[in-house]
Amino acid sequence: MLNPLILLLVTVLSGAMAMAVLGSLWRAAIPGVGYWIAANALAIVALLAFALQGQAPRWLSLVAANELLAVALLLVLEGCLRFLGHRARPWLAYAGLVAVLLGIVYWTFVAPNFNARVALVSAYHASLYAALGVLMLRGRPASRPRYSYYFLASAALLLCVGHTARGLMYGFDLLVQTNLMQVSLPNTVFLALGVLALPFLSIGVVMLAHDRLAERLERLANVDDLTGALSRRAFLEIGGALLNASLRSNAPVAIAIVDIDSFKAVNDTHGHATGDQVLAHFAAFVAREVRVGDVFGRLGGEEFGVLCPATTAAEAVVLFERLRARLATGAPAGLPRGLRYTFSVGVDQLRRGESLAQLMARADRALYAAKAAGRDRVMAA
Repeated sequence: MLNPLILLLVTVLSGAMAMAVLGSLWRAAIPGVGYWIAANALAIVALLAFALQGQAPRWLSLVAANELLAVALLLVLEGCLRFLGHRARPWLAYAGLVAVLLGIVYWTFVAPNFNARVALVSAYHASLYAALGVLMLRGRPASRPRYSYYFLASAALLLCVGHTARGLMYGFDLLVQTNLMQVSLPNTVFLALGVLALPFLSIGVVMLAHDRLAERLERLANVDDLTGALSRRAFLEIGGALLNASLRSNAPVAIAIVDIDSFKAVNDTHGHATGDQVLAHFAAFVAREVRVGDVFGRLGGEEFGVLCPATTAAEAVVLFERLRARLATGAPAGLPRGLRYTFSVGVDQLRRGESLAQLMARADRALYAAKAAGRDRVMAA
């Protein structure tokens, strides 16, 4: 039978490896990573303190060890809350931490009771694992893959079940034991459960961190950093899929090629920093005004594209005339005083059997016609 001390030392090594991996992600400034590193560090200290039972004072090997392990699990939960954007602290869990400390002190020094200590600590751990599992299931962003979130949720809920069983068995005196290092089958099984907890949690949070890095890379590839609109590559990829779906369903699709008028003059007169402000202002304005389902991207420079599903060219003209009028009558907030700008639009509608490039080329010709006609207008091909 495995010695409990060996199981604890294996867990210490896994925690050290998890700290090394998470430490490599520190500079990426991913929310929660600092909490997860601290959780592993505290868990290692707690496990080493547990290993000293019978050779170190009880305040260290029992009270401090149990409390540090509980704090470590709470830090994992805190890190996951920060990772998902929650700012509120789980104050109820902190209150439980104080209750655990008081209970451990009482059942260690006032009325020594090993089973009561185990039941109390297991109940606290089970509640935190349940909270973590529910958080992962409910908090997963709809746009992200499920695997890493479901892995951590499954691990947390399984550990919750294990700690619940452990707490009930010791709480109702179904197992008789005097210390954590006692070699027995039930103790080894439950310690093995604890050994699995730290690696499983560490693997789960590392997967979450890497998913956040992947999300950032996807955003860099798919979203224009200055304007927040889709990049040209992403716009063309989504547009191609939209056109294919339209051809299958026989629904109309319109495209608008939009260009800010006299943008070079803005750069020459006010500087490129102001030009960037105009681009960001215009993109935010269009993103607010287009409809849900419309695809908005930056094609390059001051030129943007909008794909409008289930929309005819005539309907798209009406839509962009309304946008043009709103920009003309509103005061552009966030731009230098007196700076106003206009835009021109070329619009066309998908024809049967043609590609996105052909559709864009005709809308682009309509845009040049709008420019030649005096700018600040919308023209259909």
